Amino acid sequence: MIDKQEALKALQTQDYSFFPIHNPAVECASRERIRAIQLAKLIEQVAWTYERVPWYREKMDAMGVSPADIKTLDDVRKLPFTDKSALRDTFPYGLFAVPLDEVVELHASSGTTGKPIVVGYNAHDMDMWADCIARLVQMAGVVPSDRAQMAFGYGMFTGGFGLHYGLQSLGCMMIPAGSGNTERHIAMIEDYGTTVLIATPSYALHVCEVGEQIGYDWSKSPLRVGLFGGEPCPPNLKEEIESRMHIICTDNYGLTEVMGPGVSGECLASRDMQHIAEDHFLWEVVDPETGEPVPDGEMGELVLTPLGKQAIPVLRYRTHDLTRVVTEPCACGRTTARMQKVRSRCDDMLIIRGTNVFPSQIEDVLAGIEGLTPHYRIVVDNETGLDRLTLHVELKPEAFSDSFEQMDAFRASIAEKLKSVLLVGVIVRLVEPGGIERSFGKTKHVEDKRRS
Repeated sequence: MIDKQEALKALQTQDYSFFPIHNPAVECASRERIRAIQLAKLIEQVAWTYERVPWYREKMDAMGVSPADIKTLDDVRKLPFTDKSALRDTFPYGLFAVPLDEVVELHASSGTTGKPIVVGYNAHDMDMWADCIARLVQMAGVVPSDRAQMAFGYGMFTGGFGLHYGLQSLGCMMIPAGSGNTERHIAMIEDYGTTVLIATPSYALHVCEVGEQIGYDWSKSPLRVGLFGGEPCPPNLKEEIESRMHIICTDNYGLTEVMGPGVSGECLASRDMQHIAEDHFLWEVVDPETGEPVPDGEMGELVLTPLGKQAIPVLRYRTHDLTRVVTEPCACGRTTARMQKVRSRCDDMLIIRGTNVFPSQIEDVLAGIEGLTPHYRIVVDNETGLDRLTLHVELKPEAFSDSFEQMDAFRASIAEKLKSVLLVGVIVRLVEPGGIERSFGKTKHVEDKRRS
């Protein structure tokens, strides 16, 4: 097991050789080698999908394209896009490419906005998924002898099981605590010598806060690494958790439709970027409006094609996540492309009286204001006939005052800073410390109550 203090020292001195690379033959390969691997897999994947999934075969036939037309990576643009509606329209098994008796595991989205998204995995897919996870956790400094405590729920959600299998395949001891019962989580960290915590960042901060309330000394905790996912982790939130819990935190990216967690992960050298598992996923960045590729390194919508996924292959899946991708080698030694961490989506944009507003813009403003926690809630309504955005922000204990004048001045200053960035007025409501509800899973920051 890696010594906690030695790991922190290596990070401070930028000695990234201290942390192992899971698969150097791929992760440190030349760009030419990586692209050759992708092309060979893409050709096989398109043929597999065309032969076994009637939905894709019909789409490709209508477009006049066949598997034989895929000769270069750029030829992926000849293929149809896929979006969430395709998986809902074919619910539950219409996109499956293998007999159901070969499917060893099934996962699904919650289905709160319609039919759920259902995905299946055969034994080959499970091995691929575990490899993706083992790779990203080693980027975070996890080693085979670590003890990993799972704070995600175990259910149809892909996060809990995906990380469980990958960490276990690496050789970690898994502690399947599940979600909820925060004081029990803290007791287990101490009793079992937990070194890795898997959680959403908002729940990790809640664990931290509860520990402080009951007098737990995080500086003496065996915990060394936090593996976050399920929701964005803004830099200020990560910094706060790292400083208060005395751990190294990284977050990762994935989505149910193409695999689950494991598409990309953050290394310790480039904290605002995530290495893509390029031998398992072909990436594109396109203009959200036209679907055409954007210039290298520019922001656009991420499109993913899993390479080698058998049970439910997906071609050119439009994630609606906005990011940019760079291919320069990283200081950690890896050469795989890096995507900027997703902070916003094409479909989470709020239009307030004709002005485009992203929650990530609000997060960035709040991060620069002393006295606020990372917890907030946006409520949009049109009860007065016009769109109205109300922002509930939570005060830190040291910022709370009995003086109405002082609190009102603080509230007004927050509203002014927000308006200067968003170019739209915001009603700010100050909430007492701990007043915004914590979530065990993904935190819902936006409630749109507008009537059509």
